[in-house]
Amino acid sequence: MSFADDVTARLRELMRTGRFADALADFRRLPEPEAARRPDAQLLAATSAMRIGDVGAAEELATAALEQFHARGDADGRLRSLNLLGVVHFERGRMPDAELVLAEALSLANGVGDSLLAARANNNLASALHLRGRPDEALGLYRGALLAYQRLGDRRGAAESYHNLGLIFRQLGDWQSAEDATAMAFRHAELVGERGLLALVTTGKAELMVDRALLPQARRELDRAERLADEAGDEIGIAEVRRVRALAALRGGDLTAAFEQAEAARSAALECGTALMAAECAGIAALALRALGRANGAAARKAEAENGFRALGAASLLERLEREWEG
Repeated sequence: MSFADDVTARLRELMRTGRFADALADFRRLPEPEAARRPDAQLLAATSAMRIGDVGAAEELATAALEQFHARGDADGRLRSLNLLGVVHFERGRMPDAELVLAEALSLANGVGDSLLAARANNNLASALHLRGRPDEALGLYRGALLAYQRLGDRRGAAESYHNLGLIFRQLGDWQSAEDATAMAFRHAELVGERGLLALVTTGKAELMVDRALLPQARRELDRAERLADEAGDEIGIAEVRRVRALAALRGGDLTAAFEQAEAARSAALECGTALMAAECAGIAALALRALGRANGAAARKAEAENGFRALGAASLLERLEREWEG
Protein backbone atom coordinates (compact mmCIF):
# COMPACT_ATOMS: atom_id res chain seq x y z
CA MET A 1 0.00 0.00 0.00
CA SER A 2 1.35 3.45 -0.95
CA PHE A 3 1.74 6.30 1.52
CA ALA A 4 -1.26 8.09 -0.04
CA ASP A 5 -3.39 4.94 0.22
CA ASP A 6 -2.27 4.46 3.82
CA VAL A 7 -3.26 8.04 4.75
CA THR A 8 -6.70 7.87 3.15
CA ALA A 9 -7.35 4.38 4.55
CA ARG A 10 -6.54 5.58 8.07
CA LEU A 11 -8.80 8.62 7.71
CA ARG A 12 -11.65 6.50 6.33
CA GLU A 13 -11.39 4.07 9.23
CA LEU A 14 -11.48 6.87 11.80
CA MET A 15 -14.51 8.38 10.06
CA ARG A 16 -16.24 5.01 9.82
CA THR A 17 -16.17 4.77 13.60
CA GLY A 18 -17.33 8.38 14.06
CA ARG A 19 -13.92 9.68 15.20
CA PHE A 20 -14.10 12.82 13.07
CA ALA A 21 -12.01 15.03 15.36
CA ASP A 22 -9.25 12.39 15.33
CA ALA A 23 -9.44 12.15 11.53
CA LEU A 24 -9.04 15.91 11.15
CA ALA A 25 -6.18 15.96 13.68
CA ASP A 26 -4.44 13.10 11.84
CA PHE A 27 -4.65 14.99 8.55
CA ARG A 28 -3.28 18.14 10.14
CA ARG A 29 -0.25 16.21 11.38
CA LEU A 30 0.80 15.54 7.78
CA PRO A 31 3.68 17.69 6.52
CA GLU A 32 2.13 20.65 4.68
CA PRO A 33 3.58 19.85 1.22
CA GLU A 34 2.37 16.26 1.53
CA ALA A 35 -1.10 17.28 2.68
CA ALA A 36 -1.44 19.74 -0.21
CA ARG A 37 -0.79 16.93 -2.73
CA ARG A 38 -3.53 14.65 -1.35
CA PRO A 39 -6.95 15.89 -2.51
CA ASP A 40 -8.67 12.67 -1.40
CA ALA A 41 -7.26 13.12 2.10
CA GLN A 42 -8.13 16.83 2.01
CA LEU A 43 -11.73 16.03 1.17
CA LEU A 44 -11.96 13.40 3.92
CA ALA A 45 -10.55 15.94 6.38
CA ALA A 46 -13.04 18.54 5.10
CA THR A 47 -15.93 16.13 5.67
CA SER A 48 -14.63 15.38 9.17
CA ALA A 49 -14.39 19.12 9.91
CA MET A 50 -17.98 19.57 8.78
CA ARG A 51 -19.16 16.75 11.03
CA ILE A 52 -17.71 18.45 14.12
CA GLY A 53 -18.94 21.93 13.22
CA ASP A 54 -15.68 23.45 11.97
CA VAL A 55 -17.26 25.03 8.89
CA GLY A 56 -14.28 27.27 8.16
CA ALA A 57 -11.85 24.36 7.96
CA ALA A 58 -14.34 22.37 5.89
CA GLU A 59 -14.60 25.18 3.35
CA GLU A 60 -10.84 25.72 3.12
CA LEU A 61 -10.04 22.03 2.69
CA ALA A 62 -12.91 21.27 0.28
CA THR A 63 -11.99 24.27 -1.89
CA ALA A 64 -8.36 23.14 -2.05
CA ALA A 65 -9.43 19.59 -2.93
CA LEU A 66 -11.80 20.86 -5.65
CA GLU A 67 -9.01 22.83 -7.29
CA GLN A 68 -6.78 19.76 -7.45
CA PHE A 69 -9.51 17.43 -8.66
CA HIS A 70 -10.39 19.96 -11.38
CA ALA A 71 -6.75 20.25 -12.48
CA ARG A 72 -6.48 16.45 -12.66
CA GLY A 73 -9.73 16.02 -14.59
CA ASP A 74 -11.10 13.86 -11.77
CA ALA A 75 -14.89 14.04 -12.19
CA ASP A 76 -15.62 11.89 -9.13
CA GLY A 77 -13.47 14.07 -6.90
CA ARG A 78 -15.05 17.24 -8.31
CA LEU A 79 -18.49 15.82 -7.62
CA ARG A 80 -17.73 14.95 -4.00
CA SER A 81 -16.09 18.33 -3.41
CA LEU A 82 -18.97 20.27 -4.95
CA ASN A 83 -21.52 18.43 -2.82
CA LEU A 84 -19.63 19.26 0.37
CA LEU A 85 -19.14 22.88 -0.68
CA GLY A 86 -22.88 23.12 -1.28
CA VAL A 87 -23.42 22.13 2.36
CA VAL A 88 -20.83 24.71 3.44
CA HIS A 89 -22.61 27.45 1.48
CA PHE A 90 -25.89 26.38 3.12
CA GLU A 91 -24.41 26.62 6.61
CA ARG A 92 -22.84 30.00 5.83
CA GLY A 93 -26.20 31.29 4.61
CA ARG A 94 -25.14 31.75 0.98
CA MET A 95 -28.32 30.23 -0.37
CA PRO A 96 -28.01 31.17 -4.07
CA ASP A 97 -24.48 29.75 -4.08
CA ALA A 98 -25.68 26.59 -2.30
CA GLU A 99 -28.42 26.00 -4.87
CA LEU A 100 -26.08 26.60 -7.82
CA VAL A 101 -23.29 24.36 -6.52
CA LEU A 102 -25.65 21.55 -5.47
CA ALA A 103 -27.45 21.70 -8.82
CA GLU A 104 -24.05 21.39 -10.53
CA ALA A 105 -23.18 18.44 -8.30
CA LEU A 106 -26.52 16.78 -9.08
CA SER A 107 -26.04 17.26 -12.83
CA LEU A 108 -22.53 15.83 -12.65
CA ALA A 109 -23.69 12.88 -10.52
CA ASN A 110 -26.44 12.04 -13.00
CA GLY A 111 -23.98 12.43 -15.87
CA VAL A 112 -21.52 9.88 -14.46
CA GLY A 113 -24.24 7.60 -13.08
CA ASP A 114 -23.28 7.98 -9.41
CA SER A 115 -26.54 7.17 -7.62
CA LEU A 116 -25.15 7.69 -4.12
CA LEU A 117 -23.76 11.16 -4.79
CA ALA A 118 -26.94 12.06 -6.69
CA ALA A 119 -28.94 11.10 -3.59
CA ARG A 120 -26.70 13.22 -1.36
CA ALA A 121 -26.97 16.20 -3.71
CA ASN A 122 -30.76 15.76 -3.87
CA ASN A 123 -30.98 15.67 -0.07
CA ASN A 124 -28.82 18.77 0.33
CA LEU A 125 -30.57 20.70 -2.45
CA ALA A 126 -33.91 19.85 -0.85
CA SER A 127 -32.76 21.49 2.40
CA ALA A 128 -31.96 24.70 0.52
CA LEU A 129 -35.33 24.67 -1.27
CA HIS A 130 -37.18 23.94 1.98
CA LEU A 131 -35.57 26.89 3.74
CA ARG A 132 -36.42 29.20 0.84
CA GLY A 133 -40.12 28.38 0.96
CA ARG A 134 -40.45 25.59 -1.61
CA PRO A 135 -41.59 22.65 0.57
CA ASP A 136 -43.35 20.71 -2.21
CA GLU A 137 -40.16 20.59 -4.31
CA ALA A 138 -38.14 19.75 -1.22
CA LEU A 139 -40.45 16.86 -0.32
CA GLY A 140 -40.02 15.38 -3.79
CA LEU A 141 -36.23 15.59 -3.60
CA TYR A 142 -36.08 14.18 -0.06
CA ARG A 143 -38.27 11.25 -1.07
CA GLY A 144 -36.16 10.62 -4.16
CA ALA A 145 -33.00 10.68 -2.07
CA LEU A 146 -34.55 8.34 0.47
CA LEU A 147 -35.50 5.79 -2.18
CA ALA A 148 -31.95 5.87 -3.53
CA TYR A 149 -30.44 5.45 -0.06
CA GLN A 150 -32.74 2.52 0.64
CA ARG A 151 -31.85 0.89 -2.67
CA LEU A 152 -28.13 1.36 -1.98
CA GLY A 153 -28.35 0.25 1.66
CA ASP A 154 -27.02 3.60 2.97
CA ARG A 155 -28.50 3.86 6.44
CA ARG A 156 -26.75 7.14 7.29
CA GLY A 157 -28.27 8.80 4.25
CA ALA A 158 -31.67 7.29 5.05
CA ALA A 159 -31.48 8.64 8.62
CA GLU A 160 -30.68 12.14 7.33
CA SER A 161 -33.51 12.06 4.77
CA TYR A 162 -36.05 10.81 7.31
CA HIS A 163 -34.88 13.51 9.72
CA ASN A 164 -35.36 16.18 7.06
CA LEU A 165 -38.78 14.82 6.10
CA GLY A 166 -39.72 15.07 9.78
CA LEU A 167 -38.79 18.76 9.77
CA ILE A 168 -41.07 19.49 6.82
CA PHE A 169 -43.99 17.50 8.21
CA ARG A 170 -43.58 19.25 11.56
CA GLN A 171 -43.70 22.67 9.94
CA LEU A 172 -46.81 21.62 7.98
CA GLY A 173 -48.48 20.49 11.20
CA ASP A 174 -48.74 16.88 9.98
CA TRP A 175 -47.87 15.44 13.37
CA GLN A 176 -48.38 11.74 12.58
CA SER A 177 -46.15 11.88 9.51
CA ALA A 178 -43.59 13.87 11.48
CA GLU A 179 -43.56 11.28 14.26
CA ASP A 180 -43.28 8.41 11.78
CA ALA A 181 -40.37 10.06 9.91
CA THR A 182 -38.60 10.95 13.16
CA ALA A 183 -38.96 7.38 14.44
CA MET A 184 -37.49 6.01 11.21
CA ALA A 185 -34.61 8.50 11.38
CA PHE A 186 -33.83 7.32 14.90
CA ARG A 187 -34.05 3.64 13.91
CA HIS A 188 -31.56 4.04 11.07
CA ALA A 189 -29.23 6.22 13.15
CA GLU A 190 -29.15 3.61 15.91
CA LEU A 191 -28.12 0.97 13.40
CA VAL A 192 -25.34 3.24 12.10
CA GLY A 193 -24.23 3.90 15.68
CA GLU A 194 -22.52 7.23 14.98
CA ARG A 195 -22.85 9.58 17.95
CA GLY A 196 -23.11 12.81 15.96
CA LEU A 197 -25.87 11.38 13.78
CA LEU A 198 -27.71 10.05 16.85
CA ALA A 199 -27.44 13.49 18.44
CA LEU A 200 -28.99 15.08 15.34
CA VAL A 201 -32.01 12.79 15.16
CA THR A 202 -32.51 12.81 18.94
CA THR A 203 -32.58 16.62 18.90
CA GLY A 204 -35.12 16.46 16.08
CA LYS A 205 -37.24 14.11 18.18
CA ALA A 206 -37.02 16.51 21.11
CA GLU A 207 -38.03 19.51 19.01
CA LEU A 208 -41.11 17.63 17.80
CA MET A 209 -41.98 17.01 21.46
CA VAL A 210 -41.58 20.73 22.20
CA ASP A 211 -44.00 21.53 19.38
CA ARG A 212 -46.44 18.99 20.85
CA ALA A 213 -46.03 20.60 24.33
CA LEU A 214 -44.44 17.42 25.74
CA LEU A 215 -41.81 19.39 27.60
CA PRO A 216 -40.60 16.88 30.27
CA GLN A 217 -40.12 14.23 27.58
CA ALA A 218 -38.34 16.75 25.36
CA ARG A 219 -35.90 17.67 28.12
CA ARG A 220 -35.00 14.02 28.67
CA GLU A 221 -34.27 13.60 24.96
CA LEU A 222 -32.21 16.79 24.96
CA ASP A 223 -30.09 15.50 27.85
CA ARG A 224 -29.35 12.40 25.78
CA ALA A 225 -28.67 14.41 22.62
CA GLU A 226 -26.26 16.71 24.45
CA ARG A 227 -24.27 13.76 25.81
CA LEU A 228 -24.03 12.26 22.33
CA ALA A 229 -23.00 15.54 20.67
CA ASP A 230 -20.41 16.16 23.38
CA GLU A 231 -18.95 12.67 22.95
CA ALA A 232 -18.80 13.26 19.18
CA GLY A 233 -17.07 16.63 19.64
CA ASP A 234 -19.84 18.17 17.49
CA GLU A 235 -19.99 21.89 18.29
CA ILE A 236 -22.91 22.55 15.96
CA GLY A 237 -24.78 19.61 17.47
CA ILE A 238 -24.26 20.98 20.98
CA ALA A 239 -25.45 24.41 19.89
CA GLU A 240 -28.52 22.86 18.26
CA VAL A 241 -29.40 21.16 21.56
CA ARG A 242 -29.13 24.53 23.33
CA ARG A 243 -31.38 26.12 20.70
CA VAL A 244 -34.09 23.53 21.36
CA ARG A 245 -33.56 23.86 25.13
CA ALA A 246 -34.22 27.57 24.69
CA LEU A 247 -37.44 26.80 22.81
CA ALA A 248 -38.56 24.39 25.52
CA ALA A 249 -37.81 26.95 28.26
CA LEU A 250 -39.69 29.66 26.34
CA ARG A 251 -42.73 27.42 25.92
CA GLY A 252 -42.52 26.45 29.58
CA GLY A 253 -42.37 30.06 30.79
CA ASP A 254 -38.78 29.94 32.08
CA LEU A 255 -37.80 33.15 30.33
CA THR A 256 -34.37 33.63 31.89
CA ALA A 257 -33.31 30.11 30.92
CA ALA A 258 -34.75 30.64 27.44
CA PHE A 259 -32.66 33.77 26.96
CA GLU A 260 -29.47 32.24 28.39
CA GLN A 261 -29.72 29.08 26.29
CA ALA A 262 -30.59 31.05 23.14
CA GLU A 263 -27.62 33.38 23.66
CA ALA A 264 -25.23 30.49 24.26
CA ALA A 265 -26.44 28.75 21.10
CA ARG A 266 -26.32 32.01 19.12
CA SER A 267 -22.71 32.66 20.13
CA ALA A 268 -21.70 29.13 19.17
CA ALA A 269 -23.56 29.42 15.84
CA LEU A 270 -21.79 32.67 15.01
CA GLU A 271 -18.44 31.15 15.92
CA CYS A 272 -19.10 28.02 13.83
CA GLY A 273 -20.45 30.08 10.94
CA THR A 274 -23.94 28.60 10.73
CA ALA A 275 -26.23 31.45 9.70
CA LEU A 276 -29.62 29.78 10.07
CA MET A 277 -29.09 28.73 13.68
CA ALA A 278 -27.75 32.18 14.57
CA ALA A 279 -30.91 33.82 13.19
CA GLU A 280 -33.23 31.32 14.89
CA CYS A 281 -31.50 31.82 18.24
CA ALA A 282 -31.67 35.60 17.89
CA GLY A 283 -35.43 35.24 17.37
CA ILE A 284 -35.85 33.11 20.49
CA ALA A 285 -33.74 35.55 22.52
CA ALA A 286 -35.88 38.45 21.24
CA LEU A 287 -39.10 36.78 22.40
CA ALA A 288 -37.63 35.94 25.82
CA LEU A 289 -36.26 39.47 26.32
CA ARG A 290 -39.57 41.08 25.39
CA ALA A 291 -41.42 38.88 27.89
CA LEU A 292 -38.83 39.85 30.51
CA GLY A 293 -39.58 43.53 29.85
CA ARG A 294 -36.20 44.27 28.26
CA ALA A 295 -37.54 46.15 25.25
CA ASN A 296 -34.32 47.55 23.82
CA GLY A 297 -32.50 44.24 23.86
CA ALA A 298 -35.55 42.49 22.44
CA ALA A 299 -35.77 44.95 19.54
CA ALA A 300 -32.08 44.52 18.73
CA ARG A 301 -32.27 40.72 18.70
CA LYS A 302 -35.51 40.80 16.66
CA ALA A 303 -33.86 43.01 14.04
CA GLU A 304 -30.90 40.64 13.93
CA ALA A 305 -33.18 37.64 13.41
CA GLU A 306 -35.19 39.43 10.72
CA ASN A 307 -32.06 40.46 8.84
CA GLY A 308 -30.76 36.91 9.05
CA PHE A 309 -33.98 35.35 7.76
CA ARG A 310 -34.21 37.87 4.92
CA ALA A 311 -30.62 37.18 3.87
CA LEU A 312 -31.40 33.45 3.83
CA GLY A 313 -34.63 33.92 1.90
CA ALA A 314 -36.42 32.16 4.77
CA ALA A 315 -39.79 33.88 4.42
CA SER A 316 -41.70 31.25 6.41
CA LEU A 317 -39.38 31.62 9.42
CA LEU A 318 -39.67 35.40 9.20
CA GLU A 319 -43.47 35.15 9.14
CA ARG A 320 -43.45 32.77 12.13
CA LEU A 321 -41.32 35.19 14.14
CA GLU A 322 -43.74 38.01 13.35
CA ARG A 323 -46.72 35.88 14.42
CA GLU A 324 -45.05 34.95 17.71
CA TRP A 325 -44.04 38.55 18.30
CA GLU A 326 -47.58 39.80 17.72
CA GLY A 327 -49.10 36.94 19.70
